[in-house]
Amino acid sequence: MKRVFLFLLTNLAVMLVLGVVLSIIMSVLGLSHRSLDGILLIATVFGFGGSFISLFMSKWIAKRSTGAHVITQPRNETEHWLVQTVSEQAKKAGIKMPEVAIYESPEMNAFATGPSKNNSLVAVSSGLLHHMNQDQAEAVLAHEVSHIANGDMVTLTLIQGVVNTFVIFAAKVLAGIVDNFINSDKEEGGSSWTYFLFDMVFQVLFGVLASIVVASYSRKREFAADSGAAKLVGADKMRSALERLKQNHPSQLQGSMMAFGIASGKGMAELFSSHPPLDARIDALRK
Repeated sequence: MKRVFLFLLTNLAVMLVLGVVLSIIMSVLGLSHRSLDGILLIATVFGFGGSFISLFMSKWIAKRSTGAHVITQPRNETEHWLVQTVSEQAKKAGIKMPEVAIYESPEMNAFATGPSKNNSLVAVSSGLLHHMNQDQAEAVLAHEVSHIANGDMVTLTLIQGVVNTFVIFAAKVLAGIVDNFINSDKEEGGSSWTYFLFDMVFQVLFGVLASIVVASYSRKREFAADSGAAKLVGADKMRSALERLKQNHPSQLQGSMMAFGIASGKGMAELFSSHPPLDARIDALRK
């Protein structure tokens, strides 16, 4: 519950900040929230602004929401191995050393996050360290390092920003058309309840469609990260790690942490899942 609450609270804070900034900009430019220029500005600020603020805050959010302990000085053999392994993989992948952290969770999982290739975090769960052997854990780390080296965090943020902007713009334009049609006999428009109602309805509908697009890209990105891990540590180790994940607990990660985890939640419809089925990923590595 703590993770979900912090995730929701952070997003609410971002929306409030963007709302204040947007009000100031529109007041200075003299734009109406129902004009096309005004709608485009609203869609762009909320669409891209929210995505990029979340990206820049991603490491801070990840640490707070998971309670991750960042390893600054290894306290035991396991932590020393983790730092050394990530360091070696980062050198091979051509990126700066990410921060390495451990978070308490029974699930076998790990995630990568951060605003850039050279400012990133790799975190592993205590469950992964307890239930995977060293070769399997090494492959999982390589998968996360590959996400960073591929620039997946920034790319997914750009895609999310584009689809968010489209969803907001299209929803508000269509809501305005419907509102004008329903209230055509009234002299004044722009604040009717029908506009806000249809705006919300269209945003939900387009948001569902947009999530399918984002999830589709995310699944392709998982195959690429698996391939990158295979190049770093060998395909056999990566396949073994994926086989082990079949006995995993449901994921407790939220938002972008789930998207960049080694495993996603179970029971999700494939169209909306950020990860391909494990068997499909294993077959891809065999090929």
